[in-house]
Amino acid sequence: MENLKNIAVIYGGSSSEREISIQSGLGVHQAILDLGYKSFLKDFNDLDDLANLKDYDMVFIALHGIEGEGGKLQQDLASLGIKYTGSSSIACQNTWNKWKCKEILASKGISTPRGFTCPANELESCSPFEKFRTIYSEIPDSLFMKPEEDGSSVDIYEIKNDYDYHKALGDCKNMKRSFIFEEAIRNREFTVTIIDKRCFPIIEIKTDNQFYDYDAKYLSDETSMTEANSSVLDLEAANKIALNAYNALGCIGWARVDLLQDENGVLYVIEINTVPGMTSHSCVPKSGSFINLSYQEIVQKIINA
Repeated sequence: MENLKNIAVIYGGSSSEREISIQSGLGVHQAILDLGYKSFLKDFNDLDDLANLKDYDMVFIALHGIEGEGGKLQQDLASLGIKYTGSSSIACQNTWNKWKCKEILASKGISTPRGFTCPANELESCSPFEKFRTIYSEIPDSLFMKPEEDGSSVDIYEIKNDYDYHKALGDCKNMKRSFIFEEAIRNREFTVTIIDKRCFPIIEIKTDNQFYDYDAKYLSDETSMTEANSSVLDLEAANKIALNAYNALGCIGWARVDLLQDENGVLYVIEINTVPGMTSHSCVPKSGSFINLSYQEIVQKIINA
């Protein structure tokens, strides 16, 4: 991209993922400078007029949460004729809403955990296990409760009974939104980085926490992220499922596809992230490191894509 000289990095914002976005943005900004471009950090909170971004050759979106992943930013940048990294507005909308994402995946024959969605005004009266039994004629050992729209494992809880559920309601940072309840798939967790329709080495994630929560993702040094071994995973099949999900949601540029594998080896897509984290603990740079790509080289590939 020889005509590319000035790149604005949008980060920060006001969502629950602000601190992670700041870390991502700072890392990307430094990498862009190291690559020889001019880079300019722009906190989304301080952007009064997106039209000012026309002064730059490209916008690198390192903004997490609904402001960076919900689709409106992409729509606005496109309407102004401003180049940006990552997927279009429609793909972002389809992936940001996890229930819509699950519906699209299911419609394309891509496995995703069984579940249902519950609006905010019904959470207090909801009995998740009874509702699951009504829909699927059985009760799972445990359910994951997570917001329809959020990221970085904010307000995600594993519940095994009604007591757990009501405790989770009390612990939630924000109950004024719809939640998804889906069966807990127990065995192994993987994530696939895709840049320019190419799958990078698959990561297997292991944590001592109850599940891969916010602490395990960003704070704990005990979380293990190793290159997936062909003895426990059909790598070709996993890449195919990840690419099928990526294409089904209309993603372009780059994304991260998260997978769960049950004890029978069946893979399920749990979500797709169109603006993955780029912190020192993040999966995308870790995946690149398995093929000797530096953080800067990963950023260059995202820009190229």
